[in-house]
Amino acid sequence: MKALAYLNKYFLKYKWRFLIGICFVIVANIFSLVPARMVRKGFDTVGEAIKSFQDNALVTDLGTLQKTLLTYGLIVIGTALAQGLFMFFMRQTIIVMSRFIEFDLKNEIYKQYQALSIAFYKRNSTGDLMNRISEDVGQVRMYIGPAVMYTINVLSQLVLVIGSMLLVNVELTIYALLPMPILSVAIYYVSKEINIRSERVQRQLSALSTFVQENFSGVRVLKSYAREKNSAANFDKEAIDYRDRSLELVKVNALFFPLMILLIGLSTLLTIYIGGLLSIEGKITTGNIAEFVIYVNMLTWPVASLGWVTSIVQRAAASQVRINEFLHIEPEIQNPTEEPTKIKGALEFDKVSFTYPDSGIRALNDISFKIEPGHSLAIVGKTGSGKSTIASLIGRLYDPTEGRVLVDDHNAREINLNNLRTSIGYVPQEGYLFSDTLANNIAFGLKSDDKASVEQAAKDADVYRNIVDFPNGFETKVGERGVTLSGGQKQRVSIARAIIKNPTILIFDDCLSAVDTQTEETILNNLKRIMDGKTTVIISHRVSSVRHVDKIIVLDQGAIIEEGSHDELLSKKGYYADLHEKQLLEEAEIHS
Repeated sequence: MKALAYLNKYFLKYKWRFLIGICFVIVANIFSLVPARMVRKGFDTVGEAIKSFQDNALVTDLGTLQKTLLTYGLIVIGTALAQGLFMFFMRQTIIVMSRFIEFDLKNEIYKQYQALSIAFYKRNSTGDLMNRISEDVGQVRMYIGPAVMYTINVLSQLVLVIGSMLLVNVELTIYALLPMPILSVAIYYVSKEINIRSERVQRQLSALSTFVQENFSGVRVLKSYAREKNSAANFDKEAIDYRDRSLELVKVNALFFPLMILLIGLSTLLTIYIGGLLSIEGKITTGNIAEFVIYVNMLTWPVASLGWVTSIVQRAAASQVRINEFLHIEPEIQNPTEEPTKIKGALEFDKVSFTYPDSGIRALNDISFKIEPGHSLAIVGKTGSGKSTIASLIGRLYDPTEGRVLVDDHNAREINLNNLRTSIGYVPQEGYLFSDTLANNIAFGLKSDDKASVEQAAKDADVYRNIVDFPNGFETKVGERGVTLSGGQKQRVSIARAIIKNPTILIFDDCLSAVDTQTEETILNNLKRIMDGKTTVIISHRVSSVRHVDKIIVLDQGAIIEEGSHDELLSKKGYYADLHEKQLLEEAEIHS
């Protein structure tokens, strides 16, 4: 229950709905007591009439008896209808409250997911994240709604029923309730086992979800290697593991109901036997015995529901533990201030070193450079030399391990994070497109959909002609991750998305690798106009993509080994000059 205590803030938020729901529960249970009393009166009335008949003293005529019993019957029907009405109100308050809390909890989790850093997503699988916001929240809602509602119902009914039983006869009440302590002890021990097995079930469900998500995302690779049967076999293995763990939990849950039915049956037998003896002694009437039998049966569902409620609570607790694991994580990258910051575009790396927190790989080692506002910088180097890490540090997707990243002569850690990121147009190596229209993907960074701006950005990224050739043009749905587009088209749509919002800083992370040289030349000519007055960082393997920039730095194993303009680096006849010569030869061979 410690984990579930996190939800108390939501109960406080909806406290009036909750309190009104409790009142409806109590009123419904008060009405539920009336039928037992009417049955007692009916039995006693009929018993007195029979006794009078046997004594030949016809005190009560048949018509009066019928009217009396009919009145009792109508009262039973009326109270049953009233009880049903208040149970309806009970569900309309408590169950609806649980849906509101479910909505709030999902939004809180999603907001936390968005606040967490990129490193968090590298540590956790998408399937597990999805499972916690869907399946785990669903289990928690069962606790907030049905479990809480039935717990209140059980407690109020136990108090009212046992109180009524004590008013009739204390001795008979004690005998009728003798099996209850046994049940309490059984629930205590079994609930611990339920908690352990529930957590195993939820964790295996996360593993199953992760497996399915990864295979659906990589279905093209799966089919290319004809691994469908192998994938199906692995899925079968994961599903069998989930089934086995679920069956382990079901076996424990299955102990509750037979045990409860046995104990309730024992209570009924004790009630009739002891009640019969007390009736013979004249301490209670036969009507009291009938009343007690009804009371004992009224306790059947509350007692039986204890096992079900306990199971729900334990599963919810296991799920809430998993949810709390993420909700209690402090985001590694936080916004230091809400004070608006105007970004002019000056960038500086001051002795920056960076080691990835999870892998321990040192990506950058004592990097220093500066870019004036409106100037351009190119970063060239082998794969794994740290080029993309620099782009990530500029946008504060990570913070440097050592040194400082300065924006407009201010430490990036001290600048409004939202202002910093909205001032950056970033094109990653692998362009990610959402399952939406091309127009909406391009206009992703805009607050409003400007058709003219979308078309102009598509032209500047040299993807306009491709888009208008589609049957639905800019309204074409691109499918999950842009699966309906080629690699080059996805990259150009990503470029259009970055430049449409007219950012102060442009970062192109090897974003022209999937286009041919002619398309690259067209895009670069368009970008020259767009880059005018903007601070631009271009990361590339191709010399042709970077030769027009103001300054070039060459990275190797996380350190700068060369820097200067295109002509200066060629004159040094070092790594950059060798790379330039090799690419010229490759182009010559292609054209020949």
